[in-house]
Amino acid sequence: MQYTRLITCGDSFTEGMTDEIIDGEYRGWADRVADVMAREVPGFTYANLAVRGKLVHQVVKDQVPVALTFVEGKKTIVAFHAGANDVIRPNYKPELVLPLYAQTVRTIAASGATVLLFTVLERTGNTGKTAEIWATRFSEFNKNVRAIAKEVGAVVADANEESFLSDARFLAKDRLHLNAIGHDRVAQGVLEELNLSFNADWRTPLPPATPKAFSRKVIEDTTWFITFLLPWLWRRARGKSSGDGRVAKYPTPISWPLH
Repeated sequence: MQYTRLITCGDSFTEGMTDEIIDGEYRGWADRVADVMAREVPGFTYANLAVRGKLVHQVVKDQVPVALTFVEGKKTIVAFHAGANDVIRPNYKPELVLPLYAQTVRTIAASGATVLLFTVLERTGNTGKTAEIWATRFSEFNKNVRAIAKEVGAVVADANEESFLSDARFLAKDRLHLNAIGHDRVAQGVLEELNLSFNADWRTPLPPATPKAFSRKVIEDTTWFITFLLPWLWRRARGKSSGDGRVAKYPTPISWPLH
């Protein structure tokens, strides 16, 4: 299949946080996939509707209907990844999120597009009660992803197939979003799933990490708590989101690359 269009829907993962910044926008795995597709497919176009912080019902309401207007048959890939922000909320309701996710995938598949889905990493190396709760929730979330993918014949990029992807060195300083190396690993995995040109080295784990001095770890933990965790908790307490007031970086299909 020679895919001629890529349309992506989702949250910060698909927007590209916190990859390198190009022309004022985070690059991200989707832009990296588009780079390859643009080189290999004449007339290729790309839209990225994802906005950070969005919950699954927001992605379904605000992004998916727009994405469906851009579908031009099976040669259009519609990537859909939403729900991770719901899962980590204290008031998470799987009885609402999981059926909504599944029905949305059915709707996208009915458009005739090729559907691209993602699982969420279940084990990140963290320990404790919160880590266990999230692992259980994400495991159930992923079962739902795999089940609906099988039902509609979607392509799945499964982060849990390679255990080394839990390496914290793939994360940015906020310990939540991927850094440039992490986004590149995701992009190469997606390209492989789509039978496009990819770098097989993405399956190679990073070399063993150098142990950190205790003092350095304390400084990093304190900085993270003040810089990232406290602002996140403050937004949650006020019912605010990092995506409030933001718009998609590429809201309509454009020729790619931009330059």
